[in-house]
Amino acid sequence: MSGRWHADWLSGFNGRVRTDVLLADLTWLRLGGPVRWLVAPADVESLAQVLRRCREMDVPCRVLGAGANVLAPDGGFDGVVIQLTDREMRRVEFHEGGATAGAGAELIPLCSRSARKGFSGLEPLAGVPATVGGAIRMNAGGRYGQISDVVSAVTLIDRDGRIETVCGEAMRFGYRSSAVGSRIVLSVELSLGPHSPEAWRRYVEIWNEKKSAQPIKCSSAGCVFKNPSGVSAGALIDACGLKGASVGGASVSSDHANFVVTTRGATSEDVLRLMDRVREAVARRRGICLEPEIDIW
Repeated sequence: MSGRWHADWLSGFNGRVRTDVLLADLTWLRLGGPVRWLVAPADVESLAQVLRRCREMDVPCRVLGAGANVLAPDGGFDGVVIQLTDREMRRVEFHEGGATAGAGAELIPLCSRSARKGFSGLEPLAGVPATVGGAIRMNAGGRYGQISDVVSAVTLIDRDGRIETVCGEAMRFGYRSSAVGSRIVLSVELSLGPHSPEAWRRYVEIWNEKKSAQPIKCSSAGCVFKNPSGVSAGALIDACGLKGASVGGASVSSDHANFVVTTRGATSEDVLRLMDRVREAVARRRGICLEPEIDIW
């Protein structure tokens, strides 16, 4: 991984800039080629500056959170990838009735801290590997609930650097979807339940259930496909006998059929080809078209 820390067109920028960083080093699947510029703004003003410059110079720009739900291209990304890793972007403050969390805050520690403090509402997200911003964008969740259940307001910034705070209802949350669009999440207001001694117990229970059912020790990106209405994508894939199916260095997990795991030497193309194979099999045998849940760059 190269370590140059300056890009001429970003001169005067307050933050960190690196070039030619492998996306494989930033994503849970450990796949993906180099990104032209990896940028970590020091504050919101610096983020707005980068966004405006990208727009003015027509430089492609994406935001990368924890990299847990991303399939990055083998050829890399010829543009700017922004990570909200500065302390201010990761700040979490608990208060009576809930918490304020920066978009760069990691969801797993946030849920754990919330439950330990006795706040209820984030336990259903135990073990979900995401940043708060990524969780809002895709309305992260599981069988017991989703983050939209506790969102009261979201602060966003658009590609012109304009900032807006909207209520949770205006985010139009759906199943693994939201109204974030091309904007970037800056922070979120969470409305959490009153102090409850059951919060930590419930958190541990859900976390243990997840650990026993998912290949958390392997390189994966969480659930690859969305669940069709009324049925589990994992159950459909399993019923088609696809557990263990592989293409190159990518295979359908033997623990959970809606997970794809990778081994050394795997490529993003292997994952895409395996996903196509799974979708074709489920469509042919079950008459259901699976939609990707993973964010394919």
